[in-house]
This record gives sequence, C-alpha cells and structure tokens, in this order.
Amino acid sequence: MDRRKFLNISTGAAVATGVAGMLPSCAAAAGAKHTVSEASTRSGDPVHIKLGNEAGTPLKMRFLGTGAADWNGRDDRGELRRLSSVLLDDKVLIDFTPSDEDMIPAGVKPEVIFYTHSHGDHYNPKAALKLGIKNVFLGSTWVERAKDDFAKAVKETGGKVPEITPLSLGDKVTINGMTITALPANHATGDMKEQTLIYLIEKQDVRVMYATDTGGIPAIAARIVGIDPHAKGKAITGLVMEATMGIDGDEDFRIFTHSSVGTVLRTTHMLLDKGRYIPKEGQPVYLTHLARTLHGTQAELDASLPKPLKAAYDGLEVTFTA
Repeated sequence: MDRRKFLNISTGAAVATGVAGMLPSCAAAAGAKHTVSEASTRSGDPVHIKLGNEAGTPLKMRFLGTGAADWNGRDDRGELRRLSSVLLDDKVLIDFTPSDEDMIPAGVKPEVIFYTHSHGDHYNPKAALKLGIKNVFLGSTWVERAKDDFAKAVKETGGKVPEITPLSLGDKVTINGMTITALPANHATGDMKEQTLIYLIEKQDVRVMYATDTGGIPAIAARIVGIDPHAKGKAITGLVMEATMGIDGDEDFRIFTHSSVGTVLRTTHMLLDKGRYIPKEGQPVYLTHLARTLHGTQAELDASLPKPLKAAYDGLEVTFTA
C-alpha cells in the first residue's frame, strides 16, 4: 500500500457504540505455590496457580522486547529491538529469549512462562531455566517436543525441569487473580502439527488481547474471546498486536503468517465500530514484533503512525485499566 494512501485512512478512532457488560472479577487463585492442581490438568478445566500474596492492582505489562526475528543487535540507524517478550505483573512472562534478560527489572524473579510457539525468537528453554522458571504453559500440539527440549537443557545447564502444562484452545490459567486464555494464532512453524497461540489476559474488569505472531485475528480466536461481531460477547479493553510487515509491506512474503500496520488499523476500527473494543479514553493499541527491515526508527513511527496506534518499545511499561 502506498504510504500516502495509507496515511489518508481515517486516523481518528471510530466511536464505539453500546456498552459491554461489566466483566466479573476473576476468581481468586487457589492451590499450592508453583503447583498445578492435578484435577485442573484435564483439557478444558481451569488451572490455578498462587504465587505469594494475590494483588488487587491493575494489570501491568512491561515490554521486554518488541522486535521480530530479523533483529540481531543494534542496526546501522542506532536502533535496537530485543526479541518480542512481555512481563505481566512482574510474575508471568509471555515468550522469552536471552536477548530479553537485561530488561528484567532488578529484584524481579518471574516463575511462570507462556509460550506462543516454538520459533527460536520466542522460545528458549535454557533462558527459562536460567531465570528459575517453575511452570511452563504451551500448546498441546508440541508439548512432548518441549519436554524433550527442557530435559536436554537441564542436562546441559543443570537445574530442574519445570512443570510443563499443555494448553488446548480455550483453556484458562488463573494466576493471582489474572486469567490467561489460550487462543489460536494464524502462524506456522516447521512442525506442520503445531498450533501456534495468542492469548487473552484478564484481570478485574480488564481484558487485553496479546496477539503475536499472527496474520490477523483468526475467527475461532475472536469467537472464544467474544469479539466476533456475529456473536454476542464481552468487549476487550486493550489490544497488543504484531505489525511485522510495517506500513509499506502489505505484499511482503510474510503476509501468510504476520500482520501489517494496515491490518491492525482496520481490525481496530472494526472492533471499535462494533463495540467489541472499548478501551479507556486515550489508551493506544500497542504494536510489537516490528521487523528491522520493514519499519522506521521509533521516532519515525511515533511521528507517522495513525491514531490510535502506537509502536511499543523495549522497556515500555503500561498499566491497563478498564
């Protein structure tokens, strides 16, 4: 898409009509510390984990890395993006690689990790073991391979194999009042049987969709979350979505498994218009998983992205409130 044509797309956020029903508070987490209840490991049953005292604070997200796989250190523009990873409430990670280690705040020791898929820019068992991760959640379609990977990593680095729990689509895990639901992504790995994942994160009245890596939002994911315009459901209040392909990359070969800025903008406008996305006033849609070769610098993105889109950056901390 021509950049001038793209930037002429309506940049004002569509006015959301209607009010979504208030989301009930998440159930309090139960069970022993670091232990997944045996009764909860059956597919479809909720998993509960308690990590110390449960906090009633708003959902906090720290972007540890915001780059796609083509980032390898600082580029010739002086820009650096680590590989995509987020830290939730200082306790839970979604994806993690060695590139993100220096972005963990001092004194913070996350103990749980959710993986979206097995690509090396998102998944690294040795890095997880080094952090002391005790619980791992990932797609049921590749859980046996992951168990082998972690067992090999333990032999090489020491430590203990964490508890690895498979997730099927729609499965929920509750950790200290924060509930994370597994959703299907539109993304492919070298394993033809692997179903990649994106996640819905809920806490109190907040519902944030974290969507990387994926080409758009798959219909089944939208139906599970309740944002499919053809089915009544609760609105999301936050959206973090990948924009690997940039503004001018709509015809890039990654179109089958990744999203462009235009894809995110159109998705946002549709959800706002249909009342399926009701953010707090002024809250942006955050873009992540930005390709080095298809994006400008952070300053250029800040100056050119149409509202309500905002490029996240490494170290950015966001508090989501409804």
